[in-house]
Amino acid sequence: MYSKYIKRIFDIGSSILAIIMCIPFFMIISLFVWINLGRPIIFKQLRVSKDNKIFTMYKFRTMRDIRDANGNLLPNELRQTKFGSFLRSTSIDELPELWNILKGDISFVGPRPLIPEYLPYYTEYELQRHKVRGGLIPPEVLYGDITPTWQQQFEYEIYYASHVSFLLDFKIIIASLKSVFKRNSIHYGNYNRESFFQERRSKKEKKD
Repeated sequence: MYSKYIKRIFDIGSSILAIIMCIPFFMIISLFVWINLGRPIIFKQLRVSKDNKIFTMYKFRTMRDIRDANGNLLPNELRQTKFGSFLRSTSIDELPELWNILKGDISFVGPRPLIPEYLPYYTEYELQRHKVRGGLIPPEVLYGDITPTWQQQFEYEIYYASHVSFLLDFKIIIASLKSVFKRNSIHYGNYNRESFFQERRSKKEKKD
C-alpha cells in the first residue's frame, strides 16, 4: 500500500511545496552558477530508474566546460572549482531533481539513478535495484556510508528495494540531514570514484 500509492502521493505533495519554497533560492543559485561556471546552468544527463526506464535528470552545473585540442572534456579533477565542490558537498546541486520527483521519474528516497551505459554490466541480482524508483536521497546514508564501493552501494539499494516502508524512508530522510555535515567535513565535493563499467572491466581482465 505504502510503496504503491502513499509514497507517490507524498512525493508529489512534498515536491510541489519544496519547489514553491525554493524558487527564490533557485534564482540565486542559478545566478552564481552562471557567474562562476557559465552556461548552461542546468546539467542534464540520461539516467535509469524503475523498470530500467530511462529519463533526463536535472542538476545544477558543478564543473567548468574545459576541453582538450580534440574537443574532449578534460578529467573531472581539472574541471572542478571550489564553488562546484561546495554545491556537491552540500547537495545543493541536486535541487533541480525536485522536478524529476514531481514528474515521477524518481522519488525522494531510493537507489541512486545511474547512467544507461551501466545496464549491460549489472548481474541479475544487482538489477533488483530497479524494482523501485531511483531517489534523490540514497539508502546508504542510513548506514553513514557516504562513499561506498559499488558493491556496498548495490547491497544497500537492493535491501531497500525489497523492504520499502514508511518507517525506512523516514529513517533515511533523517539520516540524510546528518550526512550533509559529514559530506562537508570530508570534502565530498572533491570525491570521485572509478566508474562502474571500468571497475567491472578491471575485474574481468584480472580473471582472464
